Amino acid sequence: MIVDTEKQLHRIAPGKKIEGDWFGGIIPINAKVGENCYIDTTATFKQFFSKLPTGLAIGDHVTIKNASLATEENAVIEIGDYTYIYNAALVCSEKISIGSHVCISGGVNIVDTDFHPLDPEQRIADTMALSPVGNKQLRPTFSSKPVVIEDEVWIGYNATILKGVRIGRRAIIQPGSVVSKDVPEGAIVSGNPAQHLNESNE
Repeated sequence: MIVDTEKQLHRIAPGKKIEGDWFGGIIPINAKVGENCYIDTTATFKQFFSKLPTGLAIGDHVTIKNASLATEENAVIEIGDYTYIYNAALVCSEKISIGSHVCISGGVNIVDTDFHPLDPEQRIADTMALSPVGNKQLRPTFSSKPVVIEDEVWIGYNATILKGVRIGRRAIIQPGSVVSKDVPEGAIVSGNPAQHLNESNE
């Protein structure tokens, strides 16, 4: 169902295709979706491989546009009410949890893992395992830690949120920031690595 003929937004219905969708995929059947949630294309789920009973949990009144929600088989992404995600990538090996009234801008990357070992020799072994002649079952292990983004957070253009980070309620992540440590409630951070500027108590 097209609800906005200009923006081509469609209701998120688990297990369903989108009429006229250029990608031609389906919404994940293991998605739990609230009321009035919309998306532009099933290409959002091109790399969604979660096999959990609920691999994606979306609250009410959520909009996801030009985004990518990518998961490993045992991963889950949670998105709260009235959250807006535009042209961002969520890449999840374990868990990414996003609160309500969160705005995630274009070019944002949120990842809960390194997706490769940190040890140089192990990285070489990982690269070989991922090659066309390699065996992905032989990949070395790597670290993953859940990401938590609390309510009313704004994440600016091209920011990156790394594994294990918790962003407190009403925090602001300035455009281009790389966040590798927790951000307190109401804080404004900027830079690479992101540094605390001041607090927003309004």
